[in-house]
Order: sequence, then C-alpha cells, then structure tokens
Amino acid sequence: MAAVMIGVDPHKGSHTAVAIGPAEEPMGELRVRACTAQAERMLAWAVAWPDRTWAVEGAAGLGHLLSQQLLAAGERVLDVQPKLGARVRLLAAGAVNKNDPNDARSVAIAALRSPSRREVQADDHAAVLKVWSKRHRDLGRTRTQVACRLHAVLCDLVPGGVSKEITAGHAAQLLKAIKPSGAVEEARCELAAEFLEDLRRVDAQMGDTKKKLTAAVRASGTTLTEIFGVGPVIAATVIGYARDVSRFPDRDHFAAYNGTAPIEVSSGNRKIYRLSRRGNRRLNHAIHMAAVTQIRYHHSDGRAYYDKKLAEGKTPREAKRALKRRISDAIFAHLQNDTRKTSTVTR
Repeated sequence: MAAVMIGVDPHKGSHTAVAIGPAEEPMGELRVRACTAQAERMLAWAVAWPDRTWAVEGAAGLGHLLSQQLLAAGERVLDVQPKLGARVRLLAAGAVNKNDPNDARSVAIAALRSPSRREVQADDHAAVLKVWSKRHRDLGRTRTQVACRLHAVLCDLVPGGVSKEITAGHAAQLLKAIKPSGAVEEARCELAAEFLEDLRRVDAQMGDTKKKLTAAVRASGTTLTEIFGVGPVIAATVIGYARDVSRFPDRDHFAAYNGTAPIEVSSGNRKIYRLSRRGNRRLNHAIHMAAVTQIRYHHSDGRAYYDKKLAEGKTPREAKRALKRRISDAIFAHLQNDTRKTSTVTR
C-alpha cells in the first residue's frame, strides 16, 4: 500500500487531520474534539493506512500533547513549523480558503516535500530543563512588572522615587519612613505595601524555582556550566531548547539556529551580511546574557576577545556579536562532548 502522510492542524479545542497520498491526493479527513480519547480516535480512523506518517503543525506548541500520545503509541510523527504550512497554502494554485482542513492538508504537503522536517522525539530530561527555565523567565517578567508598579507609586510618595534597582528591603525602609498626611497618601502607602508583598512573594518563588532548576541541571551531567558566564539558568535554557545537538551537522548550523550567525543579503558581485533576527530567540538571549557577563568581568577570556575586536576597529556592538558567535561555538562543543559521554555510558 502507498505511504500516507497525515497532516494535523491542532487547536485548543479540536484537532483536524487530513490524509494524502504520494501524489498529494486527498484520502480522508477527520476532526476530533480535544479530549482524553483524542489519540485513540485518530488511530482508529487511520487504521486503514498501515504505512502512515503523522505530521503535526507546531509539535512543540499546541500539538505537543497529541504528538507525544501518538509517539507513545508507536507512530512516526514529524514536526512541521507553521510557516512551512503557510507557504504551501500561499503557493497553492487557485483560491485556497483558510480553514482547518486546508491547513491540515498544507501541513501534510509540507511534511511530504520539505527537507527540513524534523522527527518528534519522546520527552526526556531536556523537557524538564525547558519547563523550569520557562518558569524562571516568566517569574522574572512578573517581577519586572511588579517592581515598575512599585516604582510608580513610590514616585508619588518620595521626591525622585528610587534612583536604582529596587529591592524588597529598600522599599520596606522607604515605606517605613513615610508619614502619610492625608487619605490619598495613606491609600498610596497601602497600595505600595501590597506591591511590596507581591515583590517578596515573586522573589521567593524565583528562589525556589532556581533551586529546582539548579538541581535539574546538575542531574543532567552537563559541562555547559564550565563556560564562564553560563550558570544554571542559561544552561537549562540552552539544553531545553537545543535538545538533541546531533540534529545540527556542525557549529555553523547551530549558530544559524540560535541567531548568532549573520544572514547573507548579497546581490550580484556585492557580498553583504547583516544581523540575524531569525533563529530561536530564547537561545539567542541566553547567549547574549553570557556575553554580557563575560564583558563585565575584565579577567575573563571573553573580555580579552572583546577588547581584541575593539582594537581591530570593530564597534562595541560588532565586538559583542563576534563574542556571541564565539560563545555559541563553545556551547556547541560542550553539547557534543556531553552527548559523547552519555553515549559511552549507555553502551
């Protein structure tokens, strides 16, 4: 029987699947409600095509649970980036309506024709690191919001507000020294006190999350933390989002994935490269923070490399970009060594 590609357009409330053959001819369509029996219903529907492959749009996003369920059932599952399916729909002949069946069919065609398709893997320890690194990042954003709101209230109570980064202890001292002169100032003091409690709670949550994250990084046995400027938070982010480093043929592909490799925009005889805004921005931010840390400490090798680039006539931004690429190469080398060690222990 001919191989069948089944494209899946996942949503929060439902999943739509469309099966196509090698010539992209439609062979079946199914829509199931997102529930505990979603995978069983899809498998029962697809039993007529034993030689099948599933292509899920955004298998790391809304389609994650369904992908893992199909994978646990022994199915072959491919991850198709949403932009690939969108390009297929854009280039389709005639007017193609934007609906779930057409989206699912576009995903199936993209998986059938695109060389960049990636097989979904079962969740491993890298998924644990991704969970806690995301939690730490979300708490950091929440803390910034609370601190900004506390800053705004204190500006109405203290002339000039707080000039430096605010902490719970400093804010508590300021509030203690304020003597409200009326109902308005008293209300603002009460509001500031509530923001202060929120800040303390978020700080405590960030501390607990960092402990869990540090323990998870230690359990992974990674050597990433040997790189200057790479702590548990950055290491967890890198491992969580890079996952299997063997999927990158070399360090250049890894740099393109994390956005530290420049993009060529040449035309004719002109060879031009510009800053990349592509790639995984979480990874890029983690590498950026490692570069900032290395530059901050004058005794680090990264600072020496940064100063060398400045001496060569590079601007500070260009020197920082060069350092980020250097850190990317070092991270790739450590990830490869970690993979080799794990393979040796497994054997």
